[in-house]
Amino acid sequence: MLSFVKMLIFASLFINQFSFVHGRLSDLCLEKGTASYYGEHFHGKETANGEKFDQMAFTAAHRTLPFGTLVKVTNLANYESVLVRINDRGPFNKHRIIDLSKGAAESIGLIESGVGEVLVECVFEPNSIIEYTNTKIDTL
Repeated sequence: MLSFVKMLIFASLFINQFSFVHGRLSDLCLEKGTASYYGEHFHGKETANGEKFDQMAFTAAHRTLPFGTLVKVTNLANYESVLVRINDRGPFNKHRIIDLSKGAAESIGLIESGVGEVLVECVFEPNSIIEYTNTKIDTL
């Protein structure tokens, strides 16, 4: 597991560098704003990319990022972070920047409040050579 995390960190640094140089996601790679979560009501329903929504998977809805993009979401109240894959569209509240699955929200402490200020950073784009797994990132 530790070697996977090291590889993921190295890859994210490399890929973020590549993305900025080539400008692929440069306008969307860093956002600060309010996150919320969605869960039971949507569990098992189809997401915008055609998958069945799993409330405990580490996924999220974003208005513009390509499906499959991995983003690191950091709760600015406690600095807990989680890696999520974009598989849906939203949020539909104009004051929010991302909707997390219930599992992702739990892992960074957003369940009790329901919403929170977060930092969203692109880690890598779809079709990257690294395979996504549900991974919680320990912050330094």
